[in-house]
Amino acid sequence: MSKRSRFLVILFVIALCFVFLWPSISWYGLTPKEDQALALGSLEKIKDYARIQASEDVLMIEDAARVDENAQLPAEFAYLEKIAKKNYKESGKKVPKEMTLRNVLLSFGTEAELMSAIETKYRDDILKLKNRYTNSVKLGLDLSGGMNVIVKADLDAALETQGDVANPELFKEEAMAQAIETLTSRIDRFGLSEPVIRQQGEDRIYIEIPGEAEADSINSIIMGSAILNFRLVDTAVTNSFLQYYAMNPARTFAANGELLDPSIIPEDCEVLGLYSKDEYGLDERVGYLVVKKEVALEGRHIKSAEIGSDYTGKPQVNFVLDGEGAEIFADFTTAHQKEQLAIISDNKVKSYATIQGPITGGRVAIDGFGLEEAQNLKKVLQTAWLSVPLTVESQQVIGASMGEQAIKQGLSAIVFGLVAVMLFMLLWYRGAGINAVVAQILNLYIMFSVLSAFNLTLSLSSIAGMILTIGMAVDANVVVFERIRDELKLGKGRAASVAAGFDHAFWAVMDGNITTFIAAIFLSFLGSGSIQGFAVSLAIGVVSSVFTALFVSRLIFDFGTEALKKEKISIGWRIK
Repeated sequence: MSKRSRFLVILFVIALCFVFLWPSISWYGLTPKEDQALALGSLEKIKDYARIQASEDVLMIEDAARVDENAQLPAEFAYLEKIAKKNYKESGKKVPKEMTLRNVLLSFGTEAELMSAIETKYRDDILKLKNRYTNSVKLGLDLSGGMNVIVKADLDAALETQGDVANPELFKEEAMAQAIETLTSRIDRFGLSEPVIRQQGEDRIYIEIPGEAEADSINSIIMGSAILNFRLVDTAVTNSFLQYYAMNPARTFAANGELLDPSIIPEDCEVLGLYSKDEYGLDERVGYLVVKKEVALEGRHIKSAEIGSDYTGKPQVNFVLDGEGAEIFADFTTAHQKEQLAIISDNKVKSYATIQGPITGGRVAIDGFGLEEAQNLKKVLQTAWLSVPLTVESQQVIGASMGEQAIKQGLSAIVFGLVAVMLFMLLWYRGAGINAVVAQILNLYIMFSVLSAFNLTLSLSSIAGMILTIGMAVDANVVVFERIRDELKLGKGRAASVAAGFDHAFWAVMDGNITTFIAAIFLSFLGSGSIQGFAVSLAIGVVSSVFTALFVSRLIFDFGTEALKKEKISIGWRIK
């Protein structure tokens, strides 16, 4: 490869690494702390924040219009001007020359449309920040602070409650899957930020919650059981409420989600959100229903749930009730024929259907939806009958202040180690030491870029791997420099010594780094936690250090020889 080609490759690598590193730079260096807190919140929390802020903004704009409807749109709402012009064009109306408050409000058909536009702006901005965080280097709990919990699921106890099961292994898999999904939904609903929940082994669940969290609150969330029940839908009150909400979207709910005016519904009713799964598998509110507070049937009476099909081949969900539940359900459905019944889990309406007639015998079939909806409903019903006892096996809380201290100590270790190595190389190898300094700096730059490119987590063990890599990278430079010195002692010139030194040192450097890389790969696959973080960091460092020591350093030597026309090389005190 020619020197020009090597130079272009290095420029390409530097540019590509900057692209990879930019999300981390923009997140940690350019994003304010308050915006980071919003972006790290759960999707449920982001939805609520966007809705509340949109409600407040709608009221602010309407109040300003009442004072002076011909006033200019405030600067913070400038984005509404573009939306208003689009609305005028789509409706076939002439676009006003000036976008006053009055003209902007007239461009939206209803208050709900204005609120939706503002809410979309808030949501898109926060999700853009969340995406920026997703593409950046993550800080592990030992650096950012937070809590990790290992929960043991007693699958044998759950199996005993079911009696004879045809396939015990399949039952255990379904029980674990439902326990994880229930915990994920519950923790997200409580507004905790970006939780990591995954199965560990056969019967354990690993939960990682970044940021500050109270141990007692988390335990109550984990140990709590899913509350599933059936309640009657008040159709007349629901229709009345939806009409009221359509006319007053910004004046219906308070910041905490409660009704601002409770008198709009009867005392024996409450408003609950109607949810369905979105394309990401998360609960998404698609509307509201007014249901009776009195529970018609508790979920504990459900024994099993399966997906079947009706006589037309369309999917339906079949579930079986125990003896007590069958009697309760038969009496209730007889008394409320042609009314609607809602299935509620954790205060969310998951589905509702019309009671066509008395349902006796304890076998219930619900239809009227597609296969995906049927599968989601089956999972909801299973949370009631797959009763898996959960116990907290271990719990570790790391304070945010401890995490900040760990970051400072880790960065100090990297800086001091790098400076010490650089000073040694400059003092011992003089001018050639500059090559090693440039290679070391570029080596760390590439390492952080790769971490960012693959969205890896930076922990104390990862920092340890980086520090070890600094020593290994300078070792490669030492091998090369000593080979060059040997060639100079034989009386060769600068160019010949550099070429021979790199050629002779190539396999010595490669052999040592290849064996280290293989060990790091095995550790990354076989290890877990801090060991895996150390191994991954070490593997990345090995590759980048070989590139900088053999590729970048060689180009710097050649640049001095050909561009600067140097005939001698400064590579030691007794070598000229």
